[in-house]
Amino acid sequence: MGKTLIIASAQLNPVMGDLAGNIAQMRKVRQRAAAKDADLIVYTELGVVGYPPEDLVLKPSLVRDCMNFVQALAADTADGGPAMLVGSPWVDDDKLYNAVLLLDQGKVLAKRYKAQLPNYRVFDEKRVFSAGPIPTPVSWRGVQLGLPICEDIWLPDVPLALAKQGAEFLICINGSPFRKGIRELRHDAFMVWQKTAALPLVFVNQVGGQDQLVFDGASFSQNAAGKIVQQLPQFVEDVSYASWSRKNALWQCDQADITEWPGTLEARWRAMALGLADYVNKNGFPGVVLGLSGGVDSALSAALAVDALGRERVWCVMMPSKHTSQHSVSDAEASVLMLGCRYDSMSIEPSITALSETLAPLFVGLAPDTTEENLQSRTRAVLLMALSNKFGNMLLTTGNKSEMAVGYATLYGDMCGGFNALKDIYKMDVFELARWRNEHFPTGLLGPNGPVVPQNVIDKPPSAELRDNQRDDDSLPAYTYLDDMLYGLVEEDADIASLIARGHSAAEVKRIEHLLYMAEYKRRQAPPGVKLGSRNFGRDRRYPITNKYRDQGE
Repeated sequence: MGKTLIIASAQLNPVMGDLAGNIAQMRKVRQRAAAKDADLIVYTELGVVGYPPEDLVLKPSLVRDCMNFVQALAADTADGGPAMLVGSPWVDDDKLYNAVLLLDQGKVLAKRYKAQLPNYRVFDEKRVFSAGPIPTPVSWRGVQLGLPICEDIWLPDVPLALAKQGAEFLICINGSPFRKGIRELRHDAFMVWQKTAALPLVFVNQVGGQDQLVFDGASFSQNAAGKIVQQLPQFVEDVSYASWSRKNALWQCDQADITEWPGTLEARWRAMALGLADYVNKNGFPGVVLGLSGGVDSALSAALAVDALGRERVWCVMMPSKHTSQHSVSDAEASVLMLGCRYDSMSIEPSITALSETLAPLFVGLAPDTTEENLQSRTRAVLLMALSNKFGNMLLTTGNKSEMAVGYATLYGDMCGGFNALKDIYKMDVFELARWRNEHFPTGLLGPNGPVVPQNVIDKPPSAELRDNQRDDDSLPAYTYLDDMLYGLVEEDADIASLIARGHSAAEVKRIEHLLYMAEYKRRQAPPGVKLGSRNFGRDRRYPITNKYRDQGE
């Protein structure tokens, strides 16, 4: 070979722990790549088991099985076809590593171990893996390959060391999850060392949902000057081929596809849809059921579910009480007419009456308060869970990040469910995404082409409708102000003084900070949901439940 190289970048969607299924997927890719005369196929980080495996890799039997599957996959390469770069847990000298393995000539030709183990926010690899040494280049078919793994290229040490040791190419397998601004973050981080290393980079990233994380794929290749020469789609499985040639000791890309990536709002929508779809499908649910209130959160959740799963797998249930307005009933009906999914309505009043009569002897002499309001929400949860149990559909909860931040949600009520696609979306983002989806149709999704959220649902003041004439802003600041305070407190760890400087009153900021801390016990019991921002609740923002600290300002 020497002067030409065809590399297949395989951004696949593995199923966690499905070793046989993941290996079978790799074999299918290799069969197709052989027909394209590919020399090398690059899979994703820990693609044999899936990423992140968390404590699953502490099971010796799992690691043993992963290594055996890799050896069997290596045997396939005795046919002289494409070599493979595979990610797998690997034991060496009684230490467990996150490894990249070069398979060729019927064997595991080389092993390199991840040197930089991320241990922040959503990552805790130091909990389960040992750090490998700074890797040396691998000599393969006349080429010196540098084989960093994910975090290894977010810091300059590994790329610069490989360049210094004579690597001609950097090929990096990745499990890099999506979050707001991730494409720019990757580019900026890699350019820090690229200017000095001056090496081509092939970046191959996992795609798909794994619990609360969504991996966006968005694999790419860049030349020695840092120019993008290949770009795979975002949020879609794909195998893309790039032809490289070596001229004057420098590798350049002669041919590769460049796929346009979606804009910011479309990327967030696709991330939510993919995260929901994979959570439902990989866990074997036939579909989802959700309570449709006539409000914007449940309407957007229903639209997202139809985009992710198709209308035949989404079941919306309206559960009016005496406090439910007629326009909420009409708006819920309008939503399902747009979406075309199943819709049923059942009043909760008989259940509320029965529960109220049961509690009356104990509540005698006490005025109604939020207890009676929450009883409505919890009754709805009981009924929805009964439908979930009877028919198997997962209960999709619909609360947004603003509500969850300040505890404006009912524990064992509207928080009840198996997954929440809006968990990392602030209220103002809910409105923005509803307007965006009404005007755009993301190709490849399963919902209708056209508006999916009634305009009245977007325009009307938000209300939980647990009492007559109730509005969210009776209890909370207007969401424009609330979300700005919450973004500062949650995403930025801002102090009271800086939020006051942004125009908020000291009393209001302190009240919202207090509500944020007080609601921690609720959030610990909330269902998982798609991570979209820099700090989601549950996975990478971990605060103590028992906590007396309050910022007193300066």
